[in-house]
Amino acid sequence: MNAQEIKTAADGAAVVVGVAGFMQWFPPIVGLIGGVLTVVWFAIRIWETDTVKGFTGRANAKQDQSSAQPDGDGRQ
Repeated sequence: MNAQEIKTAADGAAVVVGVAGFMQWFPPIVGLIGGVLTVVWFAIRIWETDTVKGFTGRANAKQDQSSAQPDGDGRQ
């Protein structure tokens, strides 16, 4: 499995846990923990989107860092 397939499976699991907690199919403590983890997971996924990276100025950060690396002889 590649990273995208794992993220998709985790998204599906988060939706199932979120819906199950909302419908009160879990005991209260499991629903609370599942709900918190669901919110955290989706917050991370939203934070890592290209749109939010553009808003926060992180879109070209990787490209800027690679261009700031010195050459093999120590000069930039």
